[in-house]
Formats: sequence, structure tokens, C-alpha cells
Amino acid sequence: MRRSSDLTPAFAVAAAASAWGIYWIPQRALEDAGLTGGWATLGQFLVPLALMAPVALVRSRRGQATGLNLVLIGLLTGGAITCYANAFLLTDVVHALVLFYITPVWGTLLEIVVLRQMPARLRWLSLALGLAGVWVVFGTDGGLPLPRNVGDWLALAGGVMIACGTVRLNIVRPTGMFPQLFAYFVYGSAVAAVSAYLLADHLGPTPNGPTLVSLLPWLVLLTVVFLIPSNAVLLWGAVRISPGMFGILILGEIVVGMVSAALWSGESFGWHEAVGGAMILAAGLVEFLVLARRSPTPA
Repeated sequence: MRRSSDLTPAFAVAAAASAWGIYWIPQRALEDAGLTGGWATLGQFLVPLALMAPVALVRSRRGQATGLNLVLIGLLTGGAITCYANAFLLTDVVHALVLFYITPVWGTLLEIVVLRQMPARLRWLSLALGLAGVWVVFGTDGGLPLPRNVGDWLALAGGVMIACGTVRLNIVRPTGMFPQLFAYFVYGSAVAAVSAYLLADHLGPTPNGPTLVSLLPWLVLLTVVFLIPSNAVLLWGAVRISPGMFGILILGEIVVGMVSAALWSGESFGWHEAVGGAMILAAGLVEFLVLARRSPTPA
């Protein structure tokens, strides 16, 4: 039995996803320092993996779970972020964001078909508000954002994979945070490495040795302060809320991202951003309203 009315996981997911809205700041700093986009993606999987590997070795010797058996969860969750990050190298930002953030649709459909759970009626309202908000923010020209190139397909695949990953987490419900997180970085690193090989022409120049050495402390700091904690919270929350709700709550990244970019990088913030952001926030509030009103029910 789990308490569906427990708001803590929902708040945690919303907060962690919103924190990713300022992730562009260290990303741009790393790129300016010589670690171009694609190599930054790979580095931000490999550095956490290297830091966690000794702990996994100790756990293995003690007979404790390491997460290496969570292959599908790791490939889906880690691979989703790899696809999302690399999509920006191969298509325009608008299509990458819109196609990835159709995630709530896939999450809700999988919730119905795979988990056999019918969402509350208000879910359809939050779903409509969230998707419409994304549409307004990115100023679509009225047509459907159908995939046109490899980058578009990567963004779409990333959204589908993260939705499937949350469904798999809901089914398996692995015990302990470390195994889930280690699986994310192990198998995410594998996807990132394969992507680096296949997309070598789009990743930018390979950083030289001195550049890598000078940036390594910053990558370690970013890993310890942001990457490991935020991903741990997202994975923890994904087990405790429905896939459809997870997809809606992570839309908060868009709102924080556009506000922070307007404040600190001088990017425009007009009526598209204001109205769309308000709709996305309203979608999240509807989900919290559903949780607050729902009584405890069997999982």
C-alpha cells in the first residue's frame, strides 16, 4: 500500500526538474572553456561513474546491490538524457524542446496501457495546460512539430525513453537509491559513448589533454553538487508518482530556464514566455490539487 496523497515526491520532482532550468549556466561555461556540447555530455556521465565505481566495488564485495542488473532502467533513463542533450547539436532548440516535452503524453498513455491505472479526470486538464504552455512558449507556427531530421528524432526518442523509464521504475520499484543511480550513469555512459562515436562529426573538436585536466575539477564539482543529487531526487520521485504526473512536473525546467535566461543572459521574455509559463505552472498546480484531494489507495 502506498499513499497516493503524499505530496513529498511530487514536490521533490518539481524542485529537481526546476533546478535543471539553470543547468545551461555551467554548460555554457564548460563550452566556453573548450569542452564542446557533445563531449560535455559524455564527460558528465563518465565523471560521476568514476566517482561511484569504488563504492559499487565495495558494495559488490559485501554482497550488496550495485544496480548493474537494472540494465533496462539504466538504458532508458540515462539514454533519454543523452538523446535530449545531443538533440540540441543536430536541430534547433524549439523542435528539440517541444518534441522532448511531449513526455506527459507518453507517460499518461503508458500509465493507462501498461500500469492499468486510469488517471484522475483533472489529469486531462493538466495535460492540456502543460502541452499548450509548451506550444505557446516556443511560438510554434501552427503546424505539428513533426520530426524532420536526426536531431528531432533524438529529442522525440528521449521523451519516449524517459516516460518508459519511469514506467519501468514503477514496475520494478528497486530497493535503495545507489543501485538506481549507478545504473543510470553506467548505462547512460554506454549510450553517450556510442553516440559520441556515431555523431563524431557533430560533437565539435575533441578537447586536448591540458583542457581536460584544467576542467576536471569543475566537472567533479558539478557532479557532486548538482548531477548526482538532482538525478537521485528525480529517480527517487519517479518510483513514487505516476509516469504521467512525472512528465508534467518536469515541465518546470522550461519555466525556470526561460526566466533565468532572460535575467542572466539577456534573452527575450515576452508574452509567449509569460503566458506559456503560467500555463505550465497551472498544469503543475492541478497535479498537486489532485494529490491533495486523493485518499490513500492501493498501488
